[in-house]
Amino acid sequence: MNHTAMRIAVVGAGPAGLALALLAARLLPQAQVTLFDARPAERDVSADPRTLALALGSVQLLQRLAAWPAAQAVPILEVQVSQAAPSLPADWAESEVRISAAEMGVPLLGAVLAYGPLVTTLQAAWQAEAARDPARLVSRFGAPVQSLRALAAGSGAEVVAADAVASFDLAVVAEGGVFADQARKALAHDYRQTAWVGTVTLEGAPPGTAFERFTRQGPLALLPLPDVVGPSGVAGQVEGAVRAAMVWCVAADDDPVRDLDDTQRRRVIDTLLPPAAGRAVDIGPLKHFALGLNAERTLVDRRIVRIGNAAQTLHPVAGQGLNLGLRDAYALVEALRFGVDIDTALRRVEWARAPDRWLTIASTDFLARSFTWTWPGLGAVRGGALAALQRASPLKRQLAQRMMFGSR
Repeated sequence: MNHTAMRIAVVGAGPAGLALALLAARLLPQAQVTLFDARPAERDVSADPRTLALALGSVQLLQRLAAWPAAQAVPILEVQVSQAAPSLPADWAESEVRISAAEMGVPLLGAVLAYGPLVTTLQAAWQAEAARDPARLVSRFGAPVQSLRALAAGSGAEVVAADAVASFDLAVVAEGGVFADQARKALAHDYRQTAWVGTVTLEGAPPGTAFERFTRQGPLALLPLPDVVGPSGVAGQVEGAVRAAMVWCVAADDDPVRDLDDTQRRRVIDTLLPPAAGRAVDIGPLKHFALGLNAERTLVDRRIVRIGNAAQTLHPVAGQGLNLGLRDAYALVEALRFGVDIDTALRRVEWARAPDRWLTIASTDFLARSFTWTWPGLGAVRGGALAALQRASPLKRQLAQRMMFGSR
């Protein structure tokens, strides 16, 4: 493809949008790339504590972009998925699946880090790239996009920002947001579930281990965070304990968390932990948000493409939202890089991304809905499936590959 006159607008300077802009800047060396975001460039987001779980494929992509904040990230060396199921046979009573990096022959399964350091590193890489080629790479921070309009077939897209209107050959929307604040897309479902998120201090948990625990109220996930807690004199913290980011999804109509204080919440969580996670000795303030599925049927609408949360907002049970968005970004730039023309490249992206996208949407949706089912014996079935999967090495390896790299 002749990229000389290709003008690309990227709307949204979150992780997916910044990664896409960087990829386009480096792999489409003659294309003009304009990055829009409502946030002023000088606003410091480095302290944003939101926790991100990135698969190995995402880590490798960011490393290729020289935009991986390794010092702020914690490698995930093992994942343990478990459910206590007393009704199972004795040897399955504590059913679980364990997947380790060593078992898979990789240095790590993924990594955990905060939103702030990742966005700060990506933005600095983009701004350095733009400074080297200001005529081709343009930053429009502090310029919220008010609307997008696809022009006649093959003509591009019109971007209406706060202070200007411009036409581009291609517009890519990478603005996300949470389910409760989004306009409803073609496929939308309110799970009537609430995610409670915060930080828990664990005594006895192995470093670098992520836990997913199926509870009667919903899935409880623990992700390792930086910094071993030493003897600090802070109540509830002990030497040798580690911090973990917690996401606990519960029914909104029968919420077991809302009316408890922090001490009660810690005690409840402590009773739900798998033995390998040790003991919860402290808990930080918890925040909550509503959960739902909100997805477009297609990534491509003429010359407008949506990636990441702009294309699909998923339940956090599988932790695949940002990973899916980064794979979208990479596939789009690769298609533009080797395509015959823009429209052919976009058709290729739609076709190539469909298996990974729809399998992730369907599996996440199935898991999210299954937590609301109250069928007799369902817990035992789930526990038995986990125990069987642990014993089936080929299936477990296939699952690990999907966790690390998606469907490919």
